[in-house]
Amino acid sequence: MKQIICLLACVLLFSCKDASEKEKIKTEITQETEELTTEVTEVARFTGQQVTGVTVTDNGRIFVNFPRWREGVENSVLEVLPNQTYRSYPDTTWNSWELNKKIEENLFIGVQSVVAFEDELFVLDTRNPQFKGVIDAPRVYVFDLATDTLKQTYVFSKDSYHSDSYINDLRVDKKNNVIYFTDSGHAGLVILDRETGLTKRVLDDHQSTSAEQSYLTINGKKWNNTVHSDGIALNTNESRLYYHALTGYSLYSIPTTVLNEEDTTSIAEQVKLEAKTAAPDGMIFDNQGNLYYADLENHKIVYRKPDGTIATLLEGDQVKWADTFSIYNGYLYYTNSRIHEVQGDISAMEFSLNKIRLP
Repeated sequence: MKQIICLLACVLLFSCKDASEKEKIKTEITQETEELTTEVTEVARFTGQQVTGVTVTDNGRIFVNFPRWREGVENSVLEVLPNQTYRSYPDTTWNSWELNKKIEENLFIGVQSVVAFEDELFVLDTRNPQFKGVIDAPRVYVFDLATDTLKQTYVFSKDSYHSDSYINDLRVDKKNNVIYFTDSGHAGLVILDRETGLTKRVLDDHQSTSAEQSYLTINGKKWNNTVHSDGIALNTNESRLYYHALTGYSLYSIPTTVLNEEDTTSIAEQVKLEAKTAAPDGMIFDNQGNLYYADLENHKIVYRKPDGTIATLLEGDQVKWADTFSIYNGYLYYTNSRIHEVQGDISAMEFSLNKIRLP
């Protein structure tokens, strides 16, 4: 009997030791994964220039934009070159407009978003500087990335925007040959038919495109603003368009096939509430179907997996209103626009473009 007890004790001892070693290995792996995941690289820094948008082309060219929310915007669009150097894109003339000057066709007035898709760069101009109202029809400039020259201009029709519209972001749908836009100034979506050049407005003042409240709470303080449909992301595998109000906690989606229909009632009927989430700004899908977005109120970048679970990619001081995202070569690029911190003069403030490896 004593021999059996001793044998069992030995087995138990070695089993506990083995389990302890496995736990130790598991802990080390977890720590290593976290260390690798949370390593942030600063790609560019801008002093006194509030960057919002970023996009990275298929061959690694990086573009950023600066909205005209105040005086002193030096460039609307920059290309980020190696060693944190920059150049006005496509040239200095395009970026030369100033507040209260004459409106010109081929000058950037109020650029809110830049999106690279295949061999083209789409530059979204709200034509609404300082949020004082649309002074000219919103438009999208399409540049040929091979030659850095203007390839096409799409001008919004009058019935697809309002005087208080602020066309915010876009996604290109190659399958249906259209471009989708959010309007954060006046709730709604806009669809551009690339073949005809015509634009139409859908889900105008709809519950899904409207802000749910007039503020966010950040660092215990209210950031008072009402921002409607803002973040937008296209899941090409599902053929669904996702969108989200900035001051809200509801993620919605709709089949892209429905958006081509003329009947606005049937379009509204196909809207789906996907989930309750944190309040984000921009959003983007990766090839695995993960949806990345910011948790603005808690200084995080999170992602929603295809099964609906939500994980944190990054949190802390390196996230200061993660505004816009782009994915290239296994990295998530994001801008820190620090919108909640801006209260006046920004000449001494630093705004950054960073990247972090995807999980």
